[in-house]
Amino acid sequence: MNPYVLSIQSSFVQHADPAQAGPMKKYMRDQFEYLGIKTPVRAALQKEFIQQNGLPPLDQLDTICRDMWSLPQREFQYAATSFLGRLENELEPEFITTIEYLLITKSWWDTVDTIAGNTVGAHFKRFTKVKEKYLKKWRRSENFWLRRTTLLFQLGYKEETDFGLLCEIIKENLGSDEFFINKAIGWALRQYAWTNPAPVKKFVKATKELHPLSRREALKNIGG
Repeated sequence: MNPYVLSIQSSFVQHADPAQAGPMKKYMRDQFEYLGIKTPVRAALQKEFIQQNGLPPLDQLDTICRDMWSLPQREFQYAATSFLGRLENELEPEFITTIEYLLITKSWWDTVDTIAGNTVGAHFKRFTKVKEKYLKKWRRSENFWLRRTTLLFQLGYKEETDFGLLCEIIKENLGSDEFFINKAIGWALRQYAWTNPAPVKKFVKATKELHPLSRREALKNIGG
């Protein structure tokens, strides 16, 4: 285990709250164990930790993230995604292999969505060739978390959103009975509708095969 990880593990364990761990685990449908550290407390602990130890060294970030992913308590995965968010504009192109590992390991919406909408979004903006290679791979994947990522990586793009690309990926996923895919379709459309509602309304109206959940989510804030 990387010394950096051992240090933050010690910090978190000292602030474990068993009374909170059970409800947090239940909220996540018993997918993961928890120390019981709520988000505001964890954020404060991370801030103090970074002040004392600095952010993870970039040349150790792959090992640090994988080590934190190997720990059973979910708070460590949350901390790792937070570190990625702080360092996302300094990552090398090949770090995409680490990102992929984090997306497909211990996958659930809490980590996948954070990585997809932030780290992947930033990485694909910076590295066009990486984007082309991994979008092609992920949008065809049997792993629906990777397909969800291709639907969500543009969440923060606003006017830079490639709406044509988004529509293509949505059409590839029509007919899915996977909740997390249909929810992501609606979310992605709803997010872009804040910037440009007209094409979203047009697409939803024209796409009869849209799942009712996707349709409802897409039009939630714009009507239609």
